[in-house]
Amino acid sequence: MAVRTVWAGLRSGLIALTLPLCAGAAHAGLFDDEEARRAILDLRQRIEQLKQESEQKLSEEARRASEESAQLRRALVDLQNQLEASRAEIAKLRGQDEQLARDVADLQRKQKDGAQQLDERLRKLEPVRVSVDGREFAADPNEKRDFEAALAVFRRGEFAPAQNAFVDFLNRYGSSGYRPSALFWLGNAQYATKDYKEAQANFRSLVQQAGDHLRVPEALLAIANCQQEMKDSKAAKKTLEELVAKYPGNEAAVVAKERLARLK
Repeated sequence: MAVRTVWAGLRSGLIALTLPLCAGAAHAGLFDDEEARRAILDLRQRIEQLKQESEQKLSEEARRASEESAQLRRALVDLQNQLEASRAEIAKLRGQDEQLARDVADLQRKQKDGAQQLDERLRKLEPVRVSVDGREFAADPNEKRDFEAALAVFRRGEFAPAQNAFVDFLNRYGSSGYRPSALFWLGNAQYATKDYKEAQANFRSLVQQAGDHLRVPEALLAIANCQQEMKDSKAAKKTLEELVAKYPGNEAAVVAKERLARLK
């Protein structure tokens, strides 16, 4: 009985001692769980914070990358535009160079043509050596042309127009080397139109102005013809005698001798 009582007491004491121990152990277990939960929460918070920071950083980097990419695209577009503008400018300059080359070539051709035309005009204006009725002299190209044109009219038998042409020539070229010949042919044209007085005057001008001219003997014979046509036989005889005396070997003098023989 006593033993049972002691054992009961011991058991009670052990229980009493065990309960606090058990309570302490339980409390320690609860404490460890709380710490773990807090540690897990802290860890989750840190992970969440890191995640947010990482996402924010990634977002920021993505934004900067996007901006840089946009800037790069704009730069590439600007560069492309500059290249296109440069190509256009080069093409324009090339076209201008080609046009300039064409203009220069055209100007050179015009200058060459102009120089050739000027040379031709100068050559036309330069005096030329001519030989007419045994005389050689320098004549203006226009002067030569006009004389030959007037003579061509006479040779076609157009005596009235020939008179006008030779009168115009003598008025235009008063000191011409063609003057004696022009007077001779003018006198012949006037004789052909029966203007004997004017014909005689022009033949006489030839004799007086150019006594050594090849046509002078013929001019004296023509003067005698005019005088005979104007019924002035005395004057005609005197002119024929002058012709024979001055130019005895000339063909005109032979004709003059024959006429003098008929006048006696």
